[in-house]
Amino acid sequence: MTRVAVVGGGIAGASIALFRARRGDDVTLFEASPVLGGQLSTLLDGGFVVEQGAEGFVAASESVGALAGELGIEARIVGQLTTKSYAFDGTKLHALARGEAAQFLGFQVPQRALGQGIRAFATGMSELVESLSQKLRTIVDVRVSSPVKELTLRGGAPVVAVGDAELAVDRVFVATSAQRASELLAPSFGAPAAELGSARTVSSVTVSLAYERGSIEHALDGTGFVVAEGAQREGFRACTFTTSKLPARAPDGYALLRAFFRPSGDDLATLDDAAWARRAERGIAAALAPRTAPERAWVARWPAALPVFDAEHRARVAALEAAIAGSGVFVAGAAFHGSGIDGALASARRVAEHSV
Repeated sequence: MTRVAVVGGGIAGASIALFRARRGDDVTLFEASPVLGGQLSTLLDGGFVVEQGAEGFVAASESVGALAGELGIEARIVGQLTTKSYAFDGTKLHALARGEAAQFLGFQVPQRALGQGIRAFATGMSELVESLSQKLRTIVDVRVSSPVKELTLRGGAPVVAVGDAELAVDRVFVATSAQRASELLAPSFGAPAAELGSARTVSSVTVSLAYERGSIEHALDGTGFVVAEGAQREGFRACTFTTSKLPARAPDGYALLRAFFRPSGDDLATLDDAAWARRAERGIAAALAPRTAPERAWVARWPAALPVFDAEHRARVAALEAAIAGSGVFVAGAAFHGSGIDGALASARRVAEHSV
């Protein structure tokens, strides 16, 4: 039996643990935080379905559908209600061509996926995480709140150190951020791993606001709007009409809107939830002019969470993979092989199935 350690319990790491356990491996999954799921997190609050991370996955994804099928939850997938979208020029909203909003925002998705929208789960993306977590706990040694302190090679085999304990294994799958992977791998693999630590990332803050539907005159007949570069204020880049985009996201009589920000480092360090909610109110007010203030607000921060897949980053990943070849150590996930849930899952399955 092959002994396997997986470092990182986001969707990629959790999926690798599932794939390897199903092939008969003895798998231990280490996650630093108290829960699995990484950037997939849904709040169910008073009838509102509030995504803290990704709101869905590209409709063209085969990887997510395959995993949902393996978990028996494919019937829980719901489709996007509309593909119409808008742009805000600082004065008014203009309808966009299909796929233009994703291109405008620089979403790193395949060209074939542009304009097809997203799919999600009936009560949010956490459905996928929860189903996967339940399955894993029956076939995998899942250790949450267990940050890996060190990953070394001893006698040609990987050794994982967690707290005061060590675990010698045959394979280690590192499914973390590029920065964290760099910290773990640099002592054993030198410059190729250390250079991964300079990978560029961007941060995100989202604010979901609940309004009485009657307070907004606009038809909200679309997925939302993007903000033209010259009209962006306070980092406000886009707004999703959540209750128009996906079904059953709020109680009757409410509109749930989600504002997206690209924050500065200072903003991340100094602004509290109330300040972010006020920014979201100002941005939405400029475009939609609601007659009343929102009744609820939910804020999610994701510092340095989104990898930038430029040519330099791809070259660093290729150099690292060449350095770790044959060591029993592998990297997988959105930080290495393509962003988004679809990219993370495709990477996880490919690496898990072809690692020897």
